[in-house]
Amino acid sequence: MLEMFYPRRYEVSAYVIPYDHYHANGIRGAIFDIDNTLANHDAPADDQAVELFEHLHQIGMNTCLLSNNKEPRVKHFADKVGSAYIHKAGKPKRDGYERAMERMGTDRETTIFVGDQLFTDVYGANRAGIYSILVKPMNPKEEIQIVLKRYLEKPVLYFYKRQCRRKA
Repeated sequence: MLEMFYPRRYEVSAYVIPYDHYHANGIRGAIFDIDNTLANHDAPADDQAVELFEHLHQIGMNTCLLSNNKEPRVKHFADKVGSAYIHKAGKPKRDGYERAMERMGTDRETTIFVGDQLFTDVYGANRAGIYSILVKPMNPKEEIQIVLKRYLEKPVLYFYKRQCRRKA
């Protein structure tokens, strides 16, 4: 039952994912959450984010930001990194993920999703049939509703990590 919340991969940061490897294996699009995945909450895109998106575009990968946040926040970040975006995405509903793939011209087999929350980001990507990558949150200081979700995520992550150790 908990498996629906398990990511396919768990990384320390969105900035250490081997995107070149994914591209070499047929991935043509990457969907990203923004807050606490690519930047601290409400922080603008920094040089590291801009460089990541430049690299992704140089290797031929399309990108789309998928956020439940309002348009001013998402558009400002997207403009800085040169990416398509969808605001008020309604994650974990499948709609936003499917619209992101449509905008990138990709499908479930050629798309990855990167985000920091199990119950919105990963669950939604899994429901949409997309390869999900969970990253550790960039900043432990979060809004109260997210802090509460993090407490609920802990047992799920415990069982996920335990299952991963058994497979190794």
